[in-house]
Amino acid sequence: MKAAVQKSFITGGEERGKLYLVATPIGNLDDMTFRAINTLKSCSIIAAEDTRQTRKLLTHFDITPEMLFSYHEHNKAASGPELIRYIIEGKNLALVSDAGLPAISDPGSDLVKLALEAEISVIPIPGANAALSALIASGLDTERFTFAGFPPREKKDLERLLQSFQVSHGTILFYESPHRIVRTLTVLKETLGERRVVLARELTKLHEEWVRGTAEQCLARLEEHPPLGEYCLVVEGKNEAEEEEERQAWWQSLSLEAHVAHYETEGLTRKDAMKRTATDRSISKRDVYNALL
Repeated sequence: MKAAVQKSFITGGEERGKLYLVATPIGNLDDMTFRAINTLKSCSIIAAEDTRQTRKLLTHFDITPEMLFSYHEHNKAASGPELIRYIIEGKNLALVSDAGLPAISDPGSDLVKLALEAEISVIPIPGANAALSALIASGLDTERFTFAGFPPREKKDLERLLQSFQVSHGTILFYESPHRIVRTLTVLKETLGERRVVLARELTKLHEEWVRGTAEQCLARLEEHPPLGEYCLVVEGKNEAEEEEERQAWWQSLSLEAHVAHYETEGLTRKDAMKRTATDRSISKRDVYNALL
């Protein structure tokens, strides 16, 4: 085990650096943690999605790295391996996004994969996150949830994605721009119906706003108050009781024999069809067997 640890951190007699994933504020600078500040101050290199945005943050907290490196979707293929080389040579590197946790809906996840492939330690520095902040204040279920990032731009792709959530019990979280929020809500209403929806706008900022209601009600609100700023869209998951009712409804008018025959036409053996029928009707398998044999 000791040799394996040494292999992970030592190359050519030199100690490797580490990759730190540092959360930054999503709007309110007071949300920057002490640990995040100290980590950024201790790292030789800071890689940022937008160096102009990050310079403002660094200036505010009096942080002066040796190098501020640009790393984003359009240059990650070239910049990623170069950043990994710096870490292997012994420099600690901090990765930040424009706001919130890096590697969430940004190319930071690709850098993490490169680091792990190179046996580099990856250390998260937790902090603000827009999606989770929206979830916990939404009033919707927090036991199970799915973060789906930014929805597809093409309507057919958006419809396909939303259709995959038609039977999902968990709350669904999206990020969306002000230019597409109305279109996304419209398609959501057409695909998922009138589920409860929460729009969280400009979280932690001066003009933070919450809109709660059905998709139709949220659309009406946006018609009166045109969209501004970035949105977190929180969507109610499928109600378990309703889904169970729908699942059971299809066979209610069928006789026991027709119920079994339905499953046989789907390719099940008669024995397995009887078992499935018994499960649907919440009765014992013996009762089905006795009634049909």
